[in-house]
Amino acid sequence: MDKDKIIIYTDGSCLGNPGRGGFAAVLMWGGKRKEISGGFRKTTNNRMEILAVIEALKNIKSGKKFKIILHSDSKYVVNAFNNGWLTKWESKGWMRTRKDKVLNVDLWKELFPLSKQFDIEFQWVEAHAGIPENERCDFLCKQAASGADLAIDEIYEAEVENSIYSDNE
Repeated sequence: MDKDKIIIYTDGSCLGNPGRGGFAAVLMWGGKRKEISGGFRKTTNNRMEILAVIEALKNIKSGKKFKIILHSDSKYVVNAFNNGWLTKWESKGWMRTRKDKVLNVDLWKELFPLSKQFDIEFQWVEAHAGIPENERCDFLCKQAASGADLAIDEIYEAEVENSIYSDNE
């Protein structure tokens, strides 16, 4: 495997949506492998999908140029990059339309500049299609969401109290 190339698989899931959530990533480079995961007591699937990418990129040493191939089974995440949604949302003050705010803006505001530090190719993969690393991420997400003493997704929980999110985000 190329030492200057990193292959990443990410996934996020919720046990109920919203509900207990987990994120996970598998990073592979130069014959090495790293798995990361974490869970929250109440969140959404989409938030966990985004957070998985954030946490994966945070685990890459900055300053060195890597080619990153990032696989996600979230069309929401992949299309946000590949279809230019993030650029459009940012230029509109994080609004999708004049009346509709972008959901998960706190995470997008963290991920978008972070992603610009790397040469990333986003690739969509079908979920539950037998791709070993994607299946591993799915397992790690569910394991994390089932854990004890889960973290609090403070921004999400505060926004839910203010009815920013619907029950089926």
